[in-house]
Amino acid sequence: MVDLAYQDMRRRILDNVWAPGYQALEQEIALQLGMSRTPVRESLIRLANEGLVEVIPRRGMRVLPVSPTDMKEIYEILTALESMAAEMLAARKPGDAELKPLLVATKAMEKALVKGDLDAWAAADESFHEQLVTMAGNKMLADAVFSYWDRAHRARMFSLRLRPTPVNSTKEHMALVDRLRAGDAAGAAAVNREHRQRASRELLVIFERFRLQQM
Repeated sequence: MVDLAYQDMRRRILDNVWAPGYQALEQEIALQLGMSRTPVRESLIRLANEGLVEVIPRRGMRVLPVSPTDMKEIYEILTALESMAAEMLAARKPGDAELKPLLVATKAMEKALVKGDLDAWAAADESFHEQLVTMAGNKMLADAVFSYWDRAHRARMFSLRLRPTPVNSTKEHMALVDRLRAGDAAGAAAVNREHRQRASRELLVIFERFRLQQM
């Protein structure tokens, strides 16, 4: 029950069903999830350790916001580590069979844009980056990336319909796959770095344009 409560609550936070600043008592959450307070309480402790919520004595919990400074720093970390992963993967000069998950994700992005389905596009884009990091073959590097993944996901989903249509991402993904296939480690790292830096710039512009102090 603890795992079920944790996964359900975590998904609500990451998809902004429970938006930043959302507050609820343990009993309210338990009623929403249809379970007792004990698994809810244990799950809240896990979510607090991940930096997603603040547990407030006798007042339940509050979903923590993400500030512009948080996002700038998170993207700097993701950019550095993902670019390292791209470099490591390219050094192996992977063939099309190994690169298939990246190609599948990129094609899914293309189809989603044609249909105007931004949620499907975001899922395929995230799959691409998750596969890239995992395929590098360094578990500690992947763990470090994924420890920041949740907060970046929340901000991206919040701003998904405020950003320009993401037509450039597919092209940048294909350019990265080309560098990986060619075994160009420096080129792969450079393409990924610019891709992530552009995404970071777009997100920070939204904070500024809408005068958001947090999201």
